[in-house]
Amino acid sequence: MRKIFPIIFSFCYFIGNAQTPEDALRLAWFTQNGTARNMAVGGVMGSLGGDISANHINPAGIGLYKTREIVLSPGFLFNNNKFNYRGSDTSNKKNNFGYGTSGIVLAGTNKYGNSKWTSSAFAISVNQLANYNSRVQFKGFNNTSSFSEKYLEELTRDRADTNAALSNYIFGSSLAFRTFLLDTIRGANGSFAGYQSLVPISTGVNQLYDATNTGSYNEIAIGMAGNMADKLYVGGSLTIPIIQYNRELFYSERDATNNNNNQFSFFEYKERFSSSGIGVGLKLGAIYKPQEYFRIGFAFHTPQLLSMTDRIRSSMTTNTESFNGQLSETSDALNSGMGEKSTYNISTPWRMIGSVSYVFRETSDTRKQRAFISADLEYVNYRAARYSASSENENDPTLRNYYNLINDAIKDTYKGNINFRLGGELKFNTIMVRLGTAYYGSPYQDKALKASRIIGSGGIGYRNKGMFIDLTYSHIINKDVAFAYRLNDKPNTFASQSGNRGSLMLTLGFKF
Repeated sequence: MRKIFPIIFSFCYFIGNAQTPEDALRLAWFTQNGTARNMAVGGVMGSLGGDISANHINPAGIGLYKTREIVLSPGFLFNNNKFNYRGSDTSNKKNNFGYGTSGIVLAGTNKYGNSKWTSSAFAISVNQLANYNSRVQFKGFNNTSSFSEKYLEELTRDRADTNAALSNYIFGSSLAFRTFLLDTIRGANGSFAGYQSLVPISTGVNQLYDATNTGSYNEIAIGMAGNMADKLYVGGSLTIPIIQYNRELFYSERDATNNNNNQFSFFEYKERFSSSGIGVGLKLGAIYKPQEYFRIGFAFHTPQLLSMTDRIRSSMTTNTESFNGQLSETSDALNSGMGEKSTYNISTPWRMIGSVSYVFRETSDTRKQRAFISADLEYVNYRAARYSASSENENDPTLRNYYNLINDAIKDTYKGNINFRLGGELKFNTIMVRLGTAYYGSPYQDKALKASRIIGSGGIGYRNKGMFIDLTYSHIINKDVAFAYRLNDKPNTFASQSGNRGSLMLTLGFKF
């Protein structure tokens, strides 16, 4: 597989913590979320409209409203993960609350007879685009590489002397050097000749990676749409993304032998990392009815421009037995009791959505519509995510080079791909039954990295006298990969992730 990630880590000590291509993917590869109705039909909303979820997918869809509506969508998530790392299986569960699209729509017909616009609508809504609550845990025996080697590569690549090794890499390599996970190599005359890891890789170590993730990717959308003679609908929404991501990481390597004289027993690394941000974006769309029953939709989502702040604290404990015993070190002790803060900007990938719907008994009176079937094709250019320095650091040439390296890694690692969604509804007077499915393809260029998300969903709804309630269960079959660390001079091993996530969504709404 490609070995492009480690190149960027040589600049880590300048900024405290390295942003990575995986961080960018976290803001791009997610499944559709919305109201219970939208979730039940697989997330199709590119040409349907008439649901507040359209404000986050194709804003032209709110142009189908001619009344006012308020919506609330609480949910609950069931997260089951399975990992296989070097032949060892691990599984865990983590459940939590979430929510779908909630907000208000204000719409009305045009009172002026000579206008081409039949009606217009305004919406303010909030949606949880991604929920990060999960536990990533895997373990296995490894006699080919070690986590410590990423620190070894860093010091060697930067030609760091011992003073730099002690003080310049306070969230990683300096912790390893101070606890003697890494030590110096002396030449024949006793002069400094480089660094070495004390981990006995040839005889193997038992590795454990355990990360608890929390947080979410939320979006506020302020949208407007117009309706031209119930034939053409156009709309746009200003989006405000709000990000909060936290990770509690524990990683360890332990000697796999019973040898008490090989100068290594174990090392443990702990990290507390948080990333938060806010930004702005734009979503534009149109829906056209070429003839009765048919709807065609198109939407374009611009990149969302985000201002991010990361914070990190870390610590390490190493036991080198008779070599230097057990020692511990923390980043706080090397940074005057402070965690490190770094600021930067990121733009998310743009995306396009094309959609078609067939509505049985299409009329302006939605109470007479009996069923629909709809399909969306969504293209996401995952490799278009870009990092850049924040305004306070934009004149720093080292940081500019650093972010250029990350951006090159993103272009070499990810690709654009198509997501497909299909769903339908059958209406029995006041009761609706819905089914849907979706497929989200891999964002990775490397075919060895197997990743996909397949969704099956179903739900029921009730509408009567200006009140509606919908209930949906959506089941996601998930495949992905997770890396404990990456090296530049060795093939990187990863954990294969499988498992599923269930989402139970309830939507309650009132027309007024």
